[in-house]
Amino acid sequence: MSHRLGASIIAFGIVLSLAGCGGGGGGSASNPGNTGANGAGATAPAPSSGASDAGATTPRLASASIVADGTTLGDSNWASGSTSTGGTGQPVSGLNCVTRGSVYTYTHLSIYQNGRLLALPANIGTVEPTMTAQTGCAYSLHTVDASGKIRMDATSGASYTLGQFFAIWGQPLSTSNVAGLTGGRVAVYVNEGGVLSQYQGDPAALVLPPHGEVTITVGSPLTLIPSYTWTDPPPFDANATTLTYGGTVGTPYWSNGNTSAGGKGADVDGLACAANMSAIYHVHAHLAIINNGQWLAMPMNVGILSQCTYEMHTHDQTGIIHMESPAIKQYTLGDFFDIWGQPLSSTNVAGVVGNVVAYINDNGDSRRYMGDLRNIELTSMRDVTLQIGAPPLGKLPTYTWTDETQ
Repeated sequence: MSHRLGASIIAFGIVLSLAGCGGGGGGSASNPGNTGANGAGATAPAPSSGASDAGATTPRLASASIVADGTTLGDSNWASGSTSTGGTGQPVSGLNCVTRGSVYTYTHLSIYQNGRLLALPANIGTVEPTMTAQTGCAYSLHTVDASGKIRMDATSGASYTLGQFFAIWGQPLSTSNVAGLTGGRVAVYVNEGGVLSQYQGDPAALVLPPHGEVTITVGSPLTLIPSYTWTDPPPFDANATTLTYGGTVGTPYWSNGNTSAGGKGADVDGLACAANMSAIYHVHAHLAIINNGQWLAMPMNVGILSQCTYEMHTHDQTGIIHMESPAIKQYTLGDFFDIWGQPLSSTNVAGVVGNVVAYINDNGDSRRYMGDLRNIELTSMRDVTLQIGAPPLGKLPTYTWTDETQ
């Protein structure tokens, strides 16, 4: 489902301004991209005078390429996540790692080395759950994919700097070293609303522009600076669906319990079925499957047998997936479908065939997921929505978790 876009596809044309927020979440039905950090007090980047370009031609802004949220932009160069010297849960540059907020904006970062676009890694600034913090945490600046988007928590209206992001990433940033890229001239450009300027100060001091684009070149200069128009996830549905233990969300469609191809008591994908499972690690995620506009209710008792219960299971038809084990583990959507005994691919969800579009929402931090559906990690209170066929979702479901479902 994902595809790469490089600098080579950007054509000359009329400059398009950025579309609204890409992938940022919010607690209301309005487009969350229209709220949040406004960069108040930010120093505008200095216009390019060409004096520092040593005679080089000042680059121009390219016409905007239309890109789906979640698309990988660039070639792989760095490992996913923060480095060991970056944000691993401790305070970094005045920013704490906390439960994700409910309103997000974004800025976009492109890094080029000698004309080659390098993909900004996913999961910078996100920390996996632990036994003591079973929901995990995220910094106010983080990435969730390799699109180049940096999510910025806009709950407080604070502004953030490029240096703070690199500190959370755990990578150097200076006029001679950008995340380990050295040996070439470093230039920084900022696009705000279709106006391109060159930033000539300390890169670490650059205030990240909401809905703007920052481009860093190392080595060979660019003649065109890229810009993007994002096809964003749907806005949130202001009318939250209440998840009540024992309830039903959607129209019943599948038989209850595992299929004949599912778990029969033996381990499935390394996940055990036990008569009395110690549930020291106990979290819930939610799965919604919508086929041609119809919400299909998840079956009850998936993973529950007469003699034992799997670490991943359902109790009702709300779509809540329970994950219980004596030790912390990484659970995926593919694990659950294997226990259920149903197929899961980009064209087949439990026997329902059609093109599948996936969305992930973590407490308002929503985005389209472009990878292998089986690899979607199920974490505490994460909402996964699988849209099959048409029409496209007009609004992304939101939920009220009652005390008995949390």
